[in-house]
Amino acid sequence: MRNIPISALIGLFFTGLFFLMALVAPLIAPYGMSEIVGDVWEPSSSEFLLGTDSIGRDLLTRLIYGGRTTIFIAVAATILSFVTGSVLGFFAAVSGGWVDQALSRFVDLIMSIPSLIFALVVLSVMPTTMTILIILMGLLDSTRVFRLARAVAVDITVMDYVEAARLRGEKIGWIIFRETLPNALSPLVAEMGLRFIFMVLFISTLSFLGLGVQPPLADWGGIVKENKEGINYGIQAALYPAYAIATLCISINLVADWILNRTTSLKGGRG
Repeated sequence: MRNIPISALIGLFFTGLFFLMALVAPLIAPYGMSEIVGDVWEPSSSEFLLGTDSIGRDLLTRLIYGGRTTIFIAVAATILSFVTGSVLGFFAAVSGGWVDQALSRFVDLIMSIPSLIFALVVLSVMPTTMTILIILMGLLDSTRVFRLARAVAVDITVMDYVEAARLRGEKIGWIIFRETLPNALSPLVAEMGLRFIFMVLFISTLSFLGLGVQPPLADWGGIVKENKEGINYGIQAALYPAYAIATLCISINLVADWILNRTTSLKGGRG
């Protein structure tokens, strides 16, 4: 612990706090997620620590449940993106030839379309469920992971131990999971934190635009959307979830930077 910088400790503390609150949300939330308990936009008080929202629901409760939804979607989409992108990136690098070219050009094609525009088009014609959101976000972000995984794997596949595995007659699955993945794990773990931040911002943006998490479920972007009119009257209800998004993203970034500085393969950049 003494070797961990203060910035990383702060990041670990707030990251752990947010994830813990997400896990025990039903136990610590003062009221039900959709329960109307007061008047519209009541100020902070002993009964409502952060006041109420645009229809009289306890804002602290909405933030706790909103954090649970936001973090769950972001974690699930990040895992999907890394599983898909890493496997395909390693497969392309190890296979080489036309397989590498076909996968790389397909990824370039997908990346040429802005992710937000792509998501808005898809969600405008498909039901906006949590499953669809996770799959869509995960697959869109897997293109970035593919580029990183392939770039790292290309350097690894020319190493002597990989050539030795080929000469032994090992199959492509062995080379990917036993030779390439363990040596590419550090930069991927560091990048995972950064992609998680992107997922939090992405789902919050979609919800703010009305195509993300749908009521009665709550997420931080949706809470901002529900209470944005209050800013015109000096009511800060919409700012609390914005503070939560910023705090979580900064905390994750502090931890990711610390992990990145401890790696040797990609020190000095994130790809």
